[in-house]
Amino acid sequence: MLQYYCSSLTEYQRLRTREVKIGNLSVGYGHPLCIQTMTTTNTMDTAATVAQTIRCIEAGAQLVRITAPSKNEAENLLLIKNEVRAAGYDTPLVADIHFTPNAAEIAARIVEKVRINPGNYIDKKKFDFIEYTDAEYNEEVARIRERFTPLLRICKEYGTAMRIGTNHGSLSDRIMSRYGDTPIGMVESAMEFLRIARDENYHQVILSMKSSNPLVMVQAYRLLVQKMDEEFNECYPLHLGVTEAGDGEDGRIKSAIGIGTLLEDGIGDTIRVSLTEDPEFEIPVCKDIVERYKSRSGHGPIADFRNTRKNSNGIIVPVLPYNPFQYSRRETKVVQNIGAHQVPVVVADLSDPVAHDTTCLEHVGYAYNPDSDKWSISDSAADYVYTGAGIFDFALPGTLQIICDLAAWNNTTDKSKYFPLMTQAEFNECNLSTDQKCFVTVDANDLLNGLFDKLRAYSGTVLVVKSTNKHSMASVRRLLTELIDNDLKNPVILYCESKEKTVDKQLIEYATNVGGLLLDGFGDGVWLKNNPAEMDNVKISGRTYLEVKSNAQFLNNTAFYTLQATRTRISKTEYISCPSCGRTLFDLQETTGKIRAATNHLKGVKIAIMGCIVNGPGEMADADFGYVGSGPGKITLYKGKDVMKKSVPSEVAVDELIGLLKEHGAWVEVK
Repeated sequence: MLQYYCSSLTEYQRLRTREVKIGNLSVGYGHPLCIQTMTTTNTMDTAATVAQTIRCIEAGAQLVRITAPSKNEAENLLLIKNEVRAAGYDTPLVADIHFTPNAAEIAARIVEKVRINPGNYIDKKKFDFIEYTDAEYNEEVARIRERFTPLLRICKEYGTAMRIGTNHGSLSDRIMSRYGDTPIGMVESAMEFLRIARDENYHQVILSMKSSNPLVMVQAYRLLVQKMDEEFNECYPLHLGVTEAGDGEDGRIKSAIGIGTLLEDGIGDTIRVSLTEDPEFEIPVCKDIVERYKSRSGHGPIADFRNTRKNSNGIIVPVLPYNPFQYSRRETKVVQNIGAHQVPVVVADLSDPVAHDTTCLEHVGYAYNPDSDKWSISDSAADYVYTGAGIFDFALPGTLQIICDLAAWNNTTDKSKYFPLMTQAEFNECNLSTDQKCFVTVDANDLLNGLFDKLRAYSGTVLVVKSTNKHSMASVRRLLTELIDNDLKNPVILYCESKEKTVDKQLIEYATNVGGLLLDGFGDGVWLKNNPAEMDNVKISGRTYLEVKSNAQFLNNTAFYTLQATRTRISKTEYISCPSCGRTLFDLQETTGKIRAATNHLKGVKIAIMGCIVNGPGEMADADFGYVGSGPGKITLYKGKDVMKKSVPSEVAVDELIGLLKEHGAWVEVK
């Protein structure tokens, strides 16, 4: 029996789902997590699609998806499949279907799996709000049943698997009218189709709940698991992915937050990381994510949740003091600029030996001009710097504050800028004034007696929480729920130290362990740490994204990117960029680069860059502005979901987008 939405909220356990056969691949039912990707070539270009499919397989893809937007592409899947098989590869192929049931019915006779989107497979998407009576709503569901059943019967006959893949941005008008733009609307969209499949005794189904917003995605998957368990007393396998994640660090961090948060709780059977890059570059990221869970079983916090209850089936489950299906930030008190409703702070770690002059702050957002004797402070400037046993011998920027070890703090004369960091043992023995602002490092896996009583006595304490448990996120989460249960409102800085050897793996660890907690409303700050001798600051999966100048800059950027991806602190422009496929009508990677270069100074503006109308006004969901391919060499520009300009030549479309930003007050000149 589930604990809300997973097998256990403390000990790592995979959610047991039904087994689904996709050709020679078994998914779900405890089988190893499998990884997949999607081709970006034109499906009618058989040679190019075959070549890219083989490259993806050789890179490690266990499933390869190919778009089939019409009957012609669906029929050409036979040529593609035959050539892939003739080359000696038996990896299952998946047909990606959106609007065309006829194409799905053709593809289901050819490839091992078809993916349909319930928001636009039979339903319509015109952004119309319709007041349905129950009778009218049921009539629409009956119409779906009539049109969907032939595909189910073909799949049964040919042994073809199916993914019912809901996307947040392409919910049908019918679903939107009844449920709104919500995670439960996403769940119901899929459940309607799943109920029909079950009525046909067809169970070779995998489901997905994708969104470009990791918070929406995570809540939707959790609700789906709960709903399946309640209604069917079983769960179907789940395909995890953050859609339109983007590229570079942004894409990797956003994907790891969404996918990793769910995998931490044992949810997920197959994953795809959707990057605006060649599909081969998605595979190493998938591998790094999956690798984290190969030896995780049985790990978890030393202590379970203390508050429990028996559910309706007599199973003991925890009593959660927060709602895992709806975001609400943990209530904390204010300790100076930390806690309550203030944005989470970022701590930059400069404790390693560095030249302690003004230049050491350049890489964490502070640039000193000696001629004017002034500091320039960026939008991604760290709020605190940890100096370990050292202190600075120069005047600090006005907004910057310093955390240092207790011994160093005792020797500093500037108690307005410097604050002590103590171990639990030091904290238990300290005799500071009870309102002195201080930081205390706490290992969620090794709490000392008396900590909670001491926290009640010292109102100015900020906890720096980490865990040495292999199942780190669950361990920290359990401690933070215990703080709530004990009515302790001390702010918490989430500390994550990575010992991984590559930048890719470090990004995934930070994004998962910190981002997953932020999605549940935990955390008033972020502090990242690593061993700089073990990493490559610039190369990520063989491609260069940021010219980072130091390890400190890498960690500072990652902290701010993680906060941005969880929507808890906005410090830069956000791009919602689809991963490209055979439907894409322009060079997505090149165009994304041009738009980034022109707009990356627009803090807080969300810009969607979509390759075609399938990933157009619906898929970009909550973007402020959209750049969508509408035909060969033609672009349609959106504000929200409203068309502003049609058939703009791609040669001038970026300039036209800038004009649109200016027209609606979203543009600022670069200083």
